[in-house]
Amino acid sequence: MIGKLKGTIDSYGEDFVILDVQGVGYQVHCSARTLQALPAQGEAATLSIETHVREDQIRLFGFTSDIEREWFRLLQTVQGVGAKVALGVLGAMKPAELASAIAMGDKAAIRRAPGVGPKVAERLVIELKDKAPAYADIDPAVIQLSGAISDKRAPQPVRDAVSALVNLGYGQPQAAAAISAASRSAGEDAQTAQLIRLGLKELSK
Repeated sequence: MIGKLKGTIDSYGEDFVILDVQGVGYQVHCSARTLQALPAQGEAATLSIETHVREDQIRLFGFTSDIEREWFRLLQTVQGVGAKVALGVLGAMKPAELASAIAMGDKAAIRRAPGVGPKVAERLVIELKDKAPAYADIDPAVIQLSGAISDKRAPQPVRDAVSALVNLGYGQPQAAAAISAASRSAGEDAQTAQLIRLGLKELSK
């Protein structure tokens, strides 16, 4: 199996690049984000490669990092996610953004990727939520709080405060992080209004 290719950019297609490696042109399918990150025609490039072998074809998928390739593999372990949808997700979100969205249960962010509907977004969050935190640059306490909110285990004032910040236009990860910090400073008996006030202060820092 091919794991990496290092060569020169020969040409670009709509969703692929031709990489010239010592005179052999490899057609490598990439996400829109990866294609934008690659250099101009004639310049050197290195891609991490995932090889798909089928009875009638061999397809190469290229990534700018091993982590992006790992996410390409992880995404396809979820029912309803094939190579095309996985590339669409990685084209819409950086690996760290995707990991954070899954860890925080932010299905709305994932649904912005092409080809991802409500059911697929929900499956991605449910099936990958235990793996995502390892890739996410988020305080574990915030991830725990988001899980508690989703499962309705968090105290009602905390859930209401997060909901209020989301309704004000903040993203779920931002709202959860702000209320997590507010809850730590205000104590377990804090009420919704106090948490919202402190949460807004956190967001304005």
